Parts: sequence; C-alpha cells; structure tokens
Amino acid sequence: MLPRLRNTALFPSWIDEGGQWPDLEAKMGATMPAVNVKEDENQYIIDVAAPGMEKKNFKLELNHNVLTISAEKEEEREEKKSKFTRREFNYASFRRSFTVPNTAMEEGIKASYENGVLSITIPKREEAKVKPLKQIDIR
Repeated sequence: MLPRLRNTALFPSWIDEGGQWPDLEAKMGATMPAVNVKEDENQYIIDVAAPGMEKKNFKLELNHNVLTISAEKEEEREEKKSKFTRREFNYASFRRSFTVPNTAMEEGIKASYENGVLSITIPKREEAKVKPLKQIDIR
C-alpha cells in the first residue's frame, strides 16, 4: 500500500475533500484508498492505491476545477454443495475529490491503472513551469 502524502506546504492549492472525517469512515466500516499527490516541474501526479479493482471500475470527472475520482465494484459468488447453496455479495466503493490548482492544464489529463495503482497525470500550464536561470548582461 502507498503511504499517504499530505504536505500542504508543497501543495497549498490542492484540497482533498475525501479524507476529512477519518473517525466517521472507521465507524461506518468504510475505507478510503491512500493517495499520493506529487509535483514535478512539468506536471502533477495523483496516485491512488486501489488493489483488486479494474479499469472499468473507475470514473474520473472534472467539473469547475474539482477532480472527482470514484470507483465501484460488485462481486457475487455462489457455492453449491449437495444440501446447501451459499451466495455471497461484496460491494466496494469510494469517492474522493480534489480541487485542481489554476496552474494545471485540464486538456491534457491522463489516467492509467496498473498493479493496483490508479495514476493520474495533470500537466502544468507553460506559465506555471519553472524557468531556467537567465543571466542578464550589464552594459
């Protein structure tokens, strides 16, 4: 499982609207996947630890600078023996929302799911990218 990264000094404009009430989640038996938010000079990367899911289980929506990641998975198993039938149902879901910074470029968002991790890359706008040091000549 991925460790949680919550460094508000690095990401002051990212607001995670999904993990605000951990005590309530625990009491209800709900689990939220761990999320890492990383930044490099060209993009933001959100990694969501969601093992056991498939690509088709996820839904990503961007609405007014809010990125919502949700997933639903339903399983049904049936076991038949000579005198009984046992049916088990399992349902898992989660929903997390993040306010995307104004420096992000919405048009180039990409997502992939591999080895239990949903990875979302959000490119930065050109004006938000770090420029190399420029030497200014003195006349």
